[in-house]
Amino acid sequence: MADVLQFIFSGLTTGSIYALVALGFTIVYNASRVINFAQGDFLMLGGVFTVAATQLGLPLYAAIPLAVVASVVAGALLERLAIAPARNSDAVSLIIITIGASIFIEGVVQVFFGRGQHGVASFSGDAAIPVWGAMLLPQSLWVVGVAAVMVIFVGCFFRFTLIGKAMLAMSTNRAAAQLVGINTRMLLLLSFCLAALLGAVAGIVAAPITTVIYDLGQMLGLKGFVAAILGGMGSGVGAVVGGLLVGLLEAFVAAYISSAYKDAVPFVLIIIILLVRPGGIFGAKSVDRV
Repeated sequence: MADVLQFIFSGLTTGSIYALVALGFTIVYNASRVINFAQGDFLMLGGVFTVAATQLGLPLYAAIPLAVVASVVAGALLERLAIAPARNSDAVSLIIITIGASIFIEGVVQVFFGRGQHGVASFSGDAAIPVWGAMLLPQSLWVVGVAAVMVIFVGCFFRFTLIGKAMLAMSTNRAAAQLVGINTRMLLLLSFCLAALLGAVAGIVAAPITTVIYDLGQMLGLKGFVAAILGGMGSGVGAVVGGLLVGLLEAFVAAYISSAYKDAVPFVLIIIILLVRPGGIFGAKSVDRV
């Protein structure tokens, strides 16, 4: 029982990270119909900016908000400099642009930050907490807790704010939203900023566990994409559920089969889901988008 609980803790921790990345994919997709393959790099940038700020002598509590703001600015620049000029291009061209942007971001970080791994101190120390025979790291609680807060924040944003409702209207019918006076260009910019915020927060809370390196976002971004597809691209609830499922499956495969196959789980999973249920778990002909 203790072993199973340990695997669940591990799966929920990594799954929470995937869920935030998947939610970022979903927000940008609903706003623009673009799959932003630079989403994982926002996660990496959150960690990189945090490490850079602490190396300059800032305490962690000051470095974290600075890293979030810098990552959001990077998301805004991506939309303004890469996506907006090509907004009339087809979806495939826009996807290629995001892939190119991802390569560019990683290259810039590699030049200025180096190729080595960098650590971030745990927020509440490294003393494990015993829970029914299993050991839970305090940083895992930070990851799961912050992810839950961000998911609630996003849900409230879309449900209770005028801007959030305008983004929902744009995702449902862009032309109709423009006809009633909604500034869709500004909302598209906001969607990239919100996606960058989610990615940066995920990267910051995960940094003490994953460490920080310039290509960190590649694999985590792809796994977040798989989570979004598994849950049903366009579904916010699906993104969260998909992320948690991918994390749990990885943990149990690593435990009971082999850790060598852990990274293959999401890609086997996406093949199965595309064959069995292409729309994803929460996918449908008509979905409520977040």
